[in-house]
Amino acid sequence: MQITSPVESSQLNVVGEASVSWGKVRGIVLLSLTFLLSIASASVKVAEADSQRPNFIVILCDNLGYGDVGCFGSQAHRTPNIDQLAASGLKLTNFYSTSGVCTPARASLQTGRYPRRVGLHETDIDGAVLRPVSHNGLSSNEITIAEVLKQRGYATTLIGKWHLGDQPQFLPTRQGYDEYFGLPYSDDMVGDKRPGWPPLPLMEGEDVIEAPVDRNLLTKRYTERVIQFIETHQQQPFFVLLSHAMPGSTPQPFASEEFRGKSLNGAWGDSVEEIDWSTGQIVNKLEQLGIDDETLIVWTSDNGAPRFRTPAGSNAPFATWGYSATEGGQRVPCVVHWPTKVPAGSVSDVLCSMMDILPTCARLANTSLPSNHIIDGYDLSEVLLGRKNSSPYDAFYYYLRGDLQAVRGPQWKLQLTNGQLFDMRSDPLEQVDVSAEHPEIVAALQDFAARARDELGDGEQIGTGQGTAGYEASPLPRLLR
Repeated sequence: MQITSPVESSQLNVVGEASVSWGKVRGIVLLSLTFLLSIASASVKVAEADSQRPNFIVILCDNLGYGDVGCFGSQAHRTPNIDQLAASGLKLTNFYSTSGVCTPARASLQTGRYPRRVGLHETDIDGAVLRPVSHNGLSSNEITIAEVLKQRGYATTLIGKWHLGDQPQFLPTRQGYDEYFGLPYSDDMVGDKRPGWPPLPLMEGEDVIEAPVDRNLLTKRYTERVIQFIETHQQQPFFVLLSHAMPGSTPQPFASEEFRGKSLNGAWGDSVEEIDWSTGQIVNKLEQLGIDDETLIVWTSDNGAPRFRTPAGSNAPFATWGYSATEGGQRVPCVVHWPTKVPAGSVSDVLCSMMDILPTCARLANTSLPSNHIIDGYDLSEVLLGRKNSSPYDAFYYYLRGDLQAVRGPQWKLQLTNGQLFDMRSDPLEQVDVSAEHPEIVAALQDFAARARDELGDGEQIGTGQGTAGYEASPLPRLLR
């Protein structure tokens, strides 16, 4: 720094010392300003991050088929609210459950992991799904979507069917959910079905509040609880998992009086149309509160519709049924709605699955995934927001209980049971085997299958990444006290 004023030589030392002192002061000031600016910048980033905490509502139907709603082709069911959700949002036409039955699929939704990695692909004594008074349940070592979101300040609730263990240590309240209201397992697991099973319990938290519950009122009561939770937590980010009991696992699903006998498809249609009403009530509440633009809704099903002799669900255009490792069993309808964010009227055939819900919500909430857990799902946020239209999956695996049945990439699917190869883009109904024309594709998918067997397991083969379910040595029935 130069001193431009003329000075006497006797003053040079004094002036020099002064210039040095001013230089130090200036440096300190600049450093302080830089520090304050960095703090301000960090504060802005934190504020931006906090503003990127949308509410999440996942609506999960039970055993509802691919062709059971209007926007996916149903002519039997009137579903104007779900159809409007799709018209103003995104339809995912290649969205998969990880299983054709309830428990494994729900384990994947909660954890973002394949059922074998969680140890709930099947369990001793129970079989394909957990039963009342089971020894087994979702391990406390697993990290659920609710636990991931709670670290970002989300209020969390599960309303409806759980089916991941009915013992206290397995219940939603021990797995990251602030509140729980619903059935601990399927609506068909009633007290007179098997010796030792209790009357079908409706639970609040960890207590049974009714038994047996009136199943005709479940959809209505669940909807009322969702609305109550939204109203209570509208000033903070929230996560709602509405896990409907319907259409459910009985040949004659249940519905309230307002909907019973009103559809063109018997009791199954009645229950579907009441679920549509429920969806409309929730969307209306979000709009009334002015938080619909801040709320991402995912509407889907846990697996395809099972085959019943009475009027039942539809997996059209697929000919196969629920409870199987097939397109009819595992490909499910999915609608994503987020006004101003998800492009209205969009349709994507990107290969994706319910395992993607956890990492996608984590990304949109600007929170981290568990570092000590392998997540099999992927962040789909760029797909949902219309910025990308390619699948993150190199391979997706179809398991029937613990047996690997098929492997699919974005375009090709290999049936491991008979070696048939199908082009799922041009032949989604799997009518033309093209394995002879594409031996290199067959070899590549077989390589992926070998990796799955090594890591996840297959049949009696234990995978290196296979997990174990939680276990209770002395389970007790959930009874009304």
